[in-house]
Amino acid sequence: MNAKTHVTQIHYDRSTSAQIFDCLREDIVSMSLTPGQKLSESQLAERFNVSRTPVREALARLVELGFVEVRPQRGSFVTSLSVQSILESRFIREAIEVAVVNTLADTAASHDFSAAHANLKEQEAAAEARDSALFLRLDDAFHQLLANATGFPKSASVIEAEKAHMDRVRNLSLKELEGQYAQVIRQHRAILDAIEAGDAARARNAMMTHLNEVHHILHIAPEKYPEYFK
Repeated sequence: MNAKTHVTQIHYDRSTSAQIFDCLREDIVSMSLTPGQKLSESQLAERFNVSRTPVREALARLVELGFVEVRPQRGSFVTSLSVQSILESRFIREAIEVAVVNTLADTAASHDFSAAHANLKEQEAAAEARDSALFLRLDDAFHQLLANATGFPKSASVIEAEKAHMDRVRNLSLKELEGQYAQVIRQHRAILDAIEAGDAARARNAMMTHLNEVHHILHIAPEKYPEYFK
């Protein structure tokens, strides 16, 4: 990261540390900041044109979420990918997201899924452009739309946190594995179709199939990128 040539604008409508956190989290999830990379407080302060205090606050939040680790006498580093942690995130997501689609399928008639359909069209455009960062944001939004439709907003926040850990390795798959964009879109469409049909069993199976895709990725990514895993 060349902090001097890539200054990120901070706005005044939100707290500085929150904006720095969001930027760094996206950089980590998108793999712009790679596993094991050192994070210099002084360089980050230059990048955002701020003091070190909000940088430290943002890094502390990233440590809490497991994206950054502090090594004594060495500094802060982006955490390496952990197969066990990714599988744990998948386990937690399955427990929540299967319940989400089950609930929505049972109450499909009372919901408007036009926003989810619009999101799928945007996913197709991002896939066509092979814009992995945008595609992952739209992927996030799709799952958030479904979770929020249940009326239980806490489920959406848990899904967002756990999904981010899985998306670090998924980002590698989008760049390296042929057909991943199309497969994800097909799986999303199968989930939405089952929900709209009111078929709870099919919706549950479609979501489990989607989440189990990470097993395939984890058979390939650690061998191709051993330096990213611990």
